[in-house]
Amino acid sequence: MSNSSKVIHPQHLLNLPELNIAIFSFLLNFLWEMQQMPFFQVSSEFSCTDKVINCTVATVGDVGISLTAFWTVAIMSKSRQWFRQLNWWQLSSFILVGVAITIIFEALATSVLDRWEYADVMPTLPFLGTGLLPLLQWILIPPIIIWFVQRQLFNVRYKDSRQS
Repeated sequence: MSNSSKVIHPQHLLNLPELNIAIFSFLLNFLWEMQQMPFFQVSSEFSCTDKVINCTVATVGDVGISLTAFWTVAIMSKSRQWFRQLNWWQLSSFILVGVAITIIFEALATSVLDRWEYADVMPTLPFLGTGLLPLLQWILIPPIIIWFVQRQLFNVRYKDSRQS
């Protein structure tokens, strides 16, 4: 077999920025979703399993938002590796895309689609009515996701260059 043939090894999949974004987004957002449950109206008939399932479904949506934000910045940067030499506008854009999508989804889910309601303890933004915790989620978690992805993929590159 020649050296020029391309064989995709499973460990190389872990080098894909999108997969790293998805993994770290899922882990961090799932923790957030579970912690913010008391700020949403939840039926007393919901079991612990029901709550975990709902948070998992919401987290899958969060991963979709993270990937959309990632690809938006990748298109603007003309590189899927934009996070390697991160600048302020890329991180700001990554956060703002998530915030914008969240405002739209929260508005749809709490009014038009009637998918969920905020509990009385949920602080909301005036005029928009968007819950403060979902907005904070998309301000605080994206920089942490990028930090983890940078560490993960920088360490892979560093190890690969030492083995050569």
